[in-house]
Amino acid sequence: QVQLVESGGGLVQAGGSLRLSCAASGRAVSGLGMGWFRHVPGKEREFVARASRSVESTAYADSVKGRFTISRDNANNTVHLQMNSLKPEDTAVYYCAARVLTFGAYSWWGQGTQVTVSS
Repeated sequence: QVQLVESGGGLVQAGGSLRLSCAASGRAVSGLGMGWFRHVPGKEREFVARASRSVESTAYADSVKGRFTISRDNANNTVHLQMNSLKPEDTAVYYCAARVLTFGAYSWWGQGTQVTVSS
């Protein structure tokens, strides 16, 4: 079993930055595929970024490419999402997720952290 706890959300002005953290327990993040998703009420949950298990490869949604960076901190068993040049449309609840397999559904989810970007 894996527990995930997000932190780092908050209110920021457009153009600003935030760094979200996802602290994992139960398994090492180095052996998990990790992802970030976001959700706005009334809309579908949206993929944001992922870091593949074992191989250091990452992928991003087109809407955040070049602005967001996902990274692992294996020593602290944490995954971060650095968000720069934030836009009002980035406002959402951000969720961290983990999976054992390289592909397929994520097995574990955090409780989410609110990010609000003001114009």
